[in-house]
Amino acid sequence: MTKAEFESAVREHQGMVYGIACNFFHNPAIAEELAQEVFLQFYEERRKVEAGAHCVAWLRRSTVHRCIDTVRRASYGKEVQMDTLPDIPVDAPETDPLLQEHLRRLIASLPEKPRAVMVLRFGEDMDVEEIGRTLEMPTSTVWSHLQRGTAMIRDKATRYMKEKEHEPIRTRSS
Repeated sequence: MTKAEFESAVREHQGMVYGIACNFFHNPAIAEELAQEVFLQFYEERRKVEAGAHCVAWLRRSTVHRCIDTVRRASYGKEVQMDTLPDIPVDAPETDPLLQEHLRRLIASLPEKPRAVMVLRFGEDMDVEEIGRTLEMPTSTVWSHLQRGTAMIRDKATRYMKEKEHEPIRTRSS
């Protein structure tokens, strides 16, 4: 890959790399730093990476692996406490920003690999086969991570809603 091809690839795919990292961490500062690390690694290995589809697959795979490594190394993956999540009305419209934030927090509470699969599937709109190729895992494993991740999110959301149901109503005393 020539220097011009490298520069073009960075301009073309920097949004994708940043988006994956930002969806994974929900922290723009961490996402920016991680994207810089991925592109530095890309620069160092540019002679091994072919332009086009191979480049996109390499960047996605490297970004996801770097996200997982960062979580493992720095313990960013701690579970979100359910009592810190905002209340969500039962009849909330689909575009409710509180509902979207609640879902983001639930996904952030997943273990690294299911979180990576969920981010690529729903954040990057990749199909299961493409995720399998990107993460170098069988499609059956991708399906397992999707099913387990969905079940974990459903379980956490159900527990949260049940806790809110039984919570006493607080009134102001004069």
